[in-house]
Amino acid sequence: MTFKIRYLALAAAFACTGTVFAQPATPAKPATPAVKAAPAAKAAPAAKATPSNMATAPKFAPGPLTGETVKMVRIDPLTGLLGPVGTSQIKGYQFFAEKFSGTGNPAGVKFEITAMDNKLSPAESLNVLKAAIDQGVRYIIQGNGSSVALALSDAITKHNERNPGKEVLFLNDSAVDPDLTNSKCSYWHFRFDADTSMKIEAMSSFIATQSDIKKVYFLNQNYSHGHQVVKFGKEALARKRPDIQVVGEDLHPLAQTRDFAPYIAKIKASGADTVITGNWGSDLSLLIKAANENGYNGKFFTYYAGVTGTPTALGQNGAGRVYQIAYNHYNMGGQMEKWMKEFNAKYNDDFYTGSTIRIYEMLGAAMAKAKSTDPVKVAAALAGLRVQSFNGEVEMRKSDHQLQQPLYMSVWQKADAKSPYSPEKTGMTLAMLTEYPNYVSSTPTSCQMKRP
Repeated sequence: MTFKIRYLALAAAFACTGTVFAQPATPAKPATPAVKAAPAAKAAPAAKATPSNMATAPKFAPGPLTGETVKMVRIDPLTGLLGPVGTSQIKGYQFFAEKFSGTGNPAGVKFEITAMDNKLSPAESLNVLKAAIDQGVRYIIQGNGSSVALALSDAITKHNERNPGKEVLFLNDSAVDPDLTNSKCSYWHFRFDADTSMKIEAMSSFIATQSDIKKVYFLNQNYSHGHQVVKFGKEALARKRPDIQVVGEDLHPLAQTRDFAPYIAKIKASGADTVITGNWGSDLSLLIKAANENGYNGKFFTYYAGVTGTPTALGQNGAGRVYQIAYNHYNMGGQMEKWMKEFNAKYNDDFYTGSTIRIYEMLGAAMAKAKSTDPVKVAAALAGLRVQSFNGEVEMRKSDHQLQQPLYMSVWQKADAKSPYSPEKTGMTLAMLTEYPNYVSSTPTSCQMKRP
């Protein structure tokens, strides 16, 4: 759920004056997957002069679709234990709808976003999906919960088959089950986060360099996402560090556990020096809280340490031992730094779901390319599209609709001059340690996509 750089050519098809969009050609992979690493004892300098922090907010000449409004609905939990995450994220969508509407995108469209509470239930998600479609919404966004994403993807695919001329696109900002772009891929689904196979590939590459890691415990949520973290995690460790022992694994109910002390007791008893978890929201913040309160001092490798509530739970105790693998971090610099400060001042909240920005960037570019807001034409334009984003060039891979993007390993530490952004007023931050470029984090796909 979380930014660096490399700028290519401007897209002459768009008469823009700022950050711009490139064309869908895939560069050859380097023969050796070199990884950029900051010095082990230091975070990457936030003020280094790179294309990332020299970027400015996009501004375009009036586009071919100026005056058109694109209505979108985000279907995610707004109540319950995980409600604070969805509530924070919809603020991000509303904030960036203003930034990317009109001259903020090459098509010139106005983006309009609303939210519907699905209570983290796949069944409730299908009910609100029907309500959104009945209201004429053609663009659906979701991310919290792969079980929900799988249900929505299947329902939208069937809807489009049965209702030609009323097609809907599914824009996935955070659900990372690899099946969504492999065995259960759909032409109408586009993922803007990195999937678990990609995150584990990068995470395990980092773990492979940490000689002090000897014994690992997997603790994850008991649904498709948690199962995939365990599956891909074990496979990657066996390939890269076969000497590491997996000394235990547990799956717990999603968003139902309030006391993780029994799990921490099992982890301590196992002798594990490291925990790998894909937990998010309250399931991560309460896990970290229990670890701190019950004296577990091992490392945690996470996807979502930067998400609402977890920074506060981490406090000072997580320094140097809680890691996050993600497509961004708090100290990206440049325009992202300005946006994050503005967002914090406006909402007294932290912005962390960078895929929000990618969705607006790529929709605007695809609509300009298609000269239409029709989801059928936009889907065709999105597939294979490459754009310049906050952390360099990203590509929506045509074969499976999985965004190809850099990933970053960061560590929880005290905020300093090099890594100054402090979430939830903790005085702490996630400082970047290592960048894994697109060609390192990319993983193969088995998708056999049925195209219209």
